[in-house]
Amino acid sequence: VQLQASGGGSVQPGGSLRLSCTASGSIFKINVMGWHRQAPGKQRELVATASSGGLTIYADSVKGRFTFSRDNAKNTVYLQMNSLKTEDTAVYSCKARVITTTGGAGMDYWGKGTLVTVSS
Repeated sequence: VQLQASGGGSVQPGGSLRLSCTASGSIFKINVMGWHRQAPGKQRELVATASSGGLTIYADSVKGRFTFSRDNAKNTVYLQMNSLKTEDTAVYSCKARVITTTGGAGMDYWGKGTLVTVSS
């Protein structure tokens, strides 16, 4: 299973970026898929995540500014980030809890992170 993320970059405060992440490989089902981020010198934190049933959770720090969406048919998640702040600067990584075609209870897979820099 591979997770490929894209969409990071540099933007000024108040700007917008859209991240996407697509899972591929021997996937039977993706239970949970979402985004985490790690800012310099800080621990990794949850940004937004959603179950296959559509229950979405956001970090308090991004509520009202970020919109998470998931396309189950494409095994893809998106993160629309608006009104970006300097404190949103981080490496954003997507994570998926995947049940592969070989069965089992599911495992967590991480994609390579994409850097988001918010600076004036």
